[in-house]
Amino acid sequence: MTGTLRFAGASPVLMPLATERLTLRPLCPADAGDLHRLVNDWNVVRGLARLPFPYPRALANEWIASTIVELAAGRAFHLAIIGGEAGCEILVGAVGLRIETSGAADLGYWVGRPYWGRGIATEAAARLSRWALANLPIERLTARVATDNTASVAVLRRIGFRPTGMSVEPFLSRGAAQEVLLFEATREDLFGGLVNLHRPAAGSESQTNSPSRPLVLVAAAALIDVDGRILLACRPEGKPMAGLWEFPGGKLQPSETPESALLRELKEELGIDVSAACLAPFTFASHAYDSFDLLMPLYLCRRWRGTPSPRERQRLAWVRPDHLTDYPTPPADKPLVTMLRDFLV
Repeated sequence: MTGTLRFAGASPVLMPLATERLTLRPLCPADAGDLHRLVNDWNVVRGLARLPFPYPRALANEWIASTIVELAAGRAFHLAIIGGEAGCEILVGAVGLRIETSGAADLGYWVGRPYWGRGIATEAAARLSRWALANLPIERLTARVATDNTASVAVLRRIGFRPTGMSVEPFLSRGAAQEVLLFEATREDLFGGLVNLHRPAAGSESQTNSPSRPLVLVAAAALIDVDGRILLACRPEGKPMAGLWEFPGGKLQPSETPESALLRELKEELGIDVSAACLAPFTFASHAYDSFDLLMPLYLCRRWRGTPSPRERQRLAWVRPDHLTDYPTPPADKPLVTMLRDFLV
């Protein structure tokens, strides 16, 4: 089953996604002719479970129309892969995600046979996968590939997907059931583990309690507006734990106090000026990650100069206290969220 996305906070805008060589954009009716020409090829269709062969021209029109409806409803994100040839932009394939009710999205892709062997599928699928985990309210991506589709298996492995098992599924194009390999990817798989999330600053002896177990100091602020809402920031694509929401703040630099570090971070991240006198210590989090220990004091702040705006590609959301737990957060932030909610409600 698939479901419609329910966004916690500001919904991401799906603009054309760019890679080094490609553009991924929503499909439009004008793509139908090129799409039909490329996908109506046994070598392409045999790897796609839901498509018939031969692939009727009228079906291309119907499918593109359905992708427009599904995109508007937040049920699926099917995009044209646009490449360049002789100075012209051309459709070379398609890549898409279908939202599942289990908090996952299923990835699919294909590339026209004239463009095989150029790494297009890897580049397009990786770009959409990273965007999805950083911007959609999902926890993981899934994919399934016929066991004899070795090229597609290689694509998923290069992106960072992990095999999770096998299944048998009907393939409309082949008119029979086919064994498939199941794959999965999480934020950690695609963006990296927590080991690099809060690396101590070079030369900071105070942030290390042993050579093998660093202690990382981070300061965070709960900005509270006149309506009693709290500001959360979503970690952007490319950062560890992208797509999770957290309180603004960051690591202490050598010789910094938590207050001075927080004033600097709020200026850099949000473009606001805060006085140390406006920071009220509230509580702290102490969390043991796999490779380091995190100590994070949380301050309350109700006064600042300027309007908070994203300076580091992050999304922002002003959240009512009783809705704070609706937002997925890093493990260290979870107890802070609960305590802040109980304090303000």
